[in-house]
Amino acid sequence: MKKIIVTTFLTLLTCALAIAQDYTTPNTGVTWTLDDIAAASPTTITITGSDYTLLGNLTIAENDTVIIDSDLTLSIDADKLITVFGAFTVDSNAVTITALDVNTPYEGFRFEEFSEIDINNATIEYGGGLRVLTEIFSIDNCTITNNVSGATTSAVIQLSRGLPQITNNTITLNENPAIGSAANSAVSAYIFNNTIEGNNQSNSNRPQINLGTTLANEPLQIIQNTIIGDQTLDQAGGIAIANFVGGNINAVISGNTIRGNRYGITILGVNDSVEITNNIIEDNNIQGDPNLGGSGINLNSSTATNAVIVSGNEIRRNLWGITMQGSAAINLGDDAGNPGGNVFSENENGGQVYALYNNTANTISAKNNCWIEGQQSTPAQVEDVIFHSVDDPTLGEVTFDPFLCGILGVTQNAIENFSFYPNPTNWEINFNNIFSFEKVEIYGVQGRLISSENISEGQQTLSVNLPSGLYFVNFSNDAQTVTKKMIVE
Repeated sequence: MKKIIVTTFLTLLTCALAIAQDYTTPNTGVTWTLDDIAAASPTTITITGSDYTLLGNLTIAENDTVIIDSDLTLSIDADKLITVFGAFTVDSNAVTITALDVNTPYEGFRFEEFSEIDINNATIEYGGGLRVLTEIFSIDNCTITNNVSGATTSAVIQLSRGLPQITNNTITLNENPAIGSAANSAVSAYIFNNTIEGNNQSNSNRPQINLGTTLANEPLQIIQNTIIGDQTLDQAGGIAIANFVGGNINAVISGNTIRGNRYGITILGVNDSVEITNNIIEDNNIQGDPNLGGSGINLNSSTATNAVIVSGNEIRRNLWGITMQGSAAINLGDDAGNPGGNVFSENENGGQVYALYNNTANTISAKNNCWIEGQQSTPAQVEDVIFHSVDDPTLGEVTFDPFLCGILGVTQNAIENFSFYPNPTNWEINFNNIFSFEKVEIYGVQGRLISSENISEGQQTLSVNLPSGLYFVNFSNDAQTVTKKMIVE
């Protein structure tokens, strides 16, 4: 009987010792790998080949660094959290950070203030997101998908301060928005060349990029991203930047493709400087209610504010093109520094096209835009798609003349027959610039601007150093534009 009792006691003691333990690095200024942590605390991390399992909470102390520099899979047990006070680097070709059981997500990551974070070439999935409290944060060429609420409940990448770098990532199908910051956080992120699609799976009233105030002297930059909605989510917008707390909005939103969301871009509150240029903003109409959304661009401020500069955008098939509310101000083209060049098409609700709805008392300069794509319109036709003082005398006037639609000075057939050679090509294209085009731009199939170059009249040669695939080449000047397909072999 005593032997049985002793054996049982030893068995229980062994099980107790095997229970997963939380682990904090010793704060001695050492760089650790996952192997080092497993050796120091084998009940925190276990290893089988290139498969690592985190069974307890892991904290990286302020003077320590943890680096993952080999291809591996790190599976994290339910509700476990990685907290970083020091430095955390992922720099290998293929690292996957996932849940031990995808039905019971881990808590995610918490990057404390003054920590240093650099994550590259990783897949981060089935966790509770990345709470970024530090100013020193970069994430590049990563896939962030199927994450839920945990370390953050506001966005899968939740920012708090500084100049974080979010570049070349794919961020899809997360419960919360893709990228966010609090209303009172001064964040001027660089958000470049990301594919952002189907986030805010909770279908709450939030956009996929949902940001608050910025630094005063450094702009928030949202550049060349593709932001695509999920047609089953009628509450998820595209981009929102809001200032309700007396901070700054200093932002550049340029070269993005924003398609299939509840709305495209909205700027709320007082701004210091905002430029919205060269974006493709299409089909942001999934909610279907013009009283609640559907604008390609919406500006809403209750107090007098600086004019948002808007030029070179293509705004099509939203419920509204551009809407103005409160005391918001916009510059859509003037005789000074804004060339206009916005193109509007089929922004319609209730059987009426609204390219621009000026529901403010402000006079708006909106020169040199194409208000009805595909035709040379009359002033009366343009007037019909703009709502302003002519329609309601309490509203401000929109000055839209001159306007540019169609081709001026040459026939449509001539411009459409413009071409370059060879096509397909390997390294260059040649063309005779008889139409006085001033600029040539190359776009990828998802609408990202790849290159832009000024050109002269006459015979031209343009170097093409691109991967194989389909591209679009846009030739333009102030009066005319034409886009041609290009195949690179």
